[in-house]
Amino acid sequence: MMSGVITRGVLFVHSSPRAVCPHIEWVATNVLGTQVSMDWTEQPAAPGMLRAEHSWQAEQGTGAKLASALRGWDHLRFEVTEEASRGVDGGRWSHTPTLGIFYAVMDVHGNTVVPEDRIRDALDCGGDLVAMRRKLDLALGQAWDDELEPFRYAGAGAPVRWLHQVG
Repeated sequence: MMSGVITRGVLFVHSSPRAVCPHIEWVATNVLGTQVSMDWTEQPAAPGMLRAEHSWQAEQGTGAKLASALRGWDHLRFEVTEEASRGVDGGRWSHTPTLGIFYAVMDVHGNTVVPEDRIRDALDCGGDLVAMRRKLDLALGQAWDDELEPFRYAGAGAPVRWLHQVG
């Protein structure tokens, strides 16, 4: 039974080799503490790969645990979101085989929150707009979005399970 503040989120597996799919479900089952069985479909953006989504409900911080448990797997592209909940901002974790993992704080509206120090660092580029853009793109996870976008788009129309009530 869950004793902390409950939140919800989604695990988006954008591409996985078929042989890894049962392992992803096993990891999600262990982290979430409930049996996870995902509906795997072909990923048109990567022939031979599969994609799936799983909505979850668990204690705050579960998104980080789930992303950490999945990071670093060869050929695996995924995102984990955790909605903001009482006293805690939400988060988004993005992973690609070439870039590794990226984390961003998300507000209650789903906007990426860039910490003040990251903005100040980008502004301290001595007028070099290319360097400023590079630092802001890194703070926003632009490289991860660029790499994942074709996989997200290919998933349009995929089945989604909606959660209507938490706690």
